[in-house]
Amino acid sequence: MEDEKDKAKAAAVAGVGAGVGGAGGATAGVLELAAKGVATAASAGLVIGAGAVAGAAAAYGLYWFFKKRRSERSHSTTNI
Repeated sequence: MEDEKDKAKAAAVAGVGAGVGGAGGATAGVLELAAKGVATAASAGLVIGAGAVAGAAAAYGLYWFFKKRRSERSHSTTNI
């Protein structure tokens, strides 16, 4: 049961990270360049998608990093 809760939390965090990363990719001027014809819509889509993937990966990694630190901290205080 606890493992399922952790997986659900991690998925939610990764989803938020993907949204933030996708928005970051879209606001990086890629859409403006595509509108001017400097970049194609496909390349703009790739940059936005890459931002979403990077955001999801970063959020997922940070979630597990802090979860692990919290778990280690709670174990070290119980051994005192």
